[in-house]
Amino acid sequence: MLTDGKAGDEQPCLGVAEAVADRIERRRVHPRAPWVWFAPWGPLDPRDAPDRYGSPIAPTAGEGWPDLVIAAGRRVVPHLRRVKAASGGRVITVFLRDARAGCGVADIVWVPEHDRLRGPNVIVTPTSPHRIRPVRLAAARGAPPLVDPSVVGPRVGVLLGGDTRHSRFTDEDIDRLVAGLTRLKADGAVLMATASRRTPPRLAAAVAGIAHHLWNGTGDNPYISLLAQSEALVVTADSTNMVGEAVATGAPVMVFEPSGGRRKTRAFLDRLTELGVIRPFRGRIERYAYDPIDSTPEIARAIEALAATRHILRSDAAAERPAPSRETNGRTT
Repeated sequence: MLTDGKAGDEQPCLGVAEAVADRIERRRVHPRAPWVWFAPWGPLDPRDAPDRYGSPIAPTAGEGWPDLVIAAGRRVVPHLRRVKAASGGRVITVFLRDARAGCGVADIVWVPEHDRLRGPNVIVTPTSPHRIRPVRLAAARGAPPLVDPSVVGPRVGVLLGGDTRHSRFTDEDIDRLVAGLTRLKADGAVLMATASRRTPPRLAAAVAGIAHHLWNGTGDNPYISLLAQSEALVVTADSTNMVGEAVATGAPVMVFEPSGGRRKTRAFLDRLTELGVIRPFRGRIERYAYDPIDSTPEIARAIEALAATRHILRSDAAAERPAPSRETNGRTT
């Protein structure tokens, strides 16, 4: 997998990679100016050419080019193009999201429905790919509980994001969210929360004062256990990835929207509301059912279909997906 290190790009890539390959190698690019300014349309930083020492796209010693490269982030598009050319077209390339460079950036391109890019090789789904596989959720449900079972009440997971370029948690937003969570707790809910690096300190401190469990960034991240053990989820809308992971659980998802936002986020939330999988957070648990949404298997099947024409990339990782596939070994970067 190939990214510039942003977590919002790496996690979707890793989710797809885990679904199709038994062995994964992470590569990160850091193009210099002025080449970084020209991405995705411009040439590759000469320092990163595959024949240069330390190149992030050099073939693995003794093994050559991988079967598949999964990439995300506009900065990596020149690198992805060079891999395709240098390998003589043998490497299957996959790009996640719209690079603003057309659908020819890779063999397979995935975009969310709220993006406009369309084409014969473009896969379009409501939510982003991720690592929240059913088998991981099942295992996490059997793990030690985050809150002692003697504490009675419905478990509600609280996924806290934070400020972004497009949305910001004002003092009023923080007060509104904390008031809603306080009402939940007063009604008997057991709050299990996790914060992110972007979470405003005031919000994290307020939630720490009312939650039965809060992960503050130290120790192992209990994120998958929190998702698996929650009967309902409260998620902040600043992260479409986080909302998409929540609706893969099948649990009711109540979304809190901070101030600001952008058109794409609004379209994303409206679509999930239309599908009946999310509802606004109003300080209470919403009771409803829906089929979990997960775009990862659809992307994985498209990759495997293309790989089948080249007789490569069959993996045990496909075993948990609804569509059957044969077992062989594949490697992805």
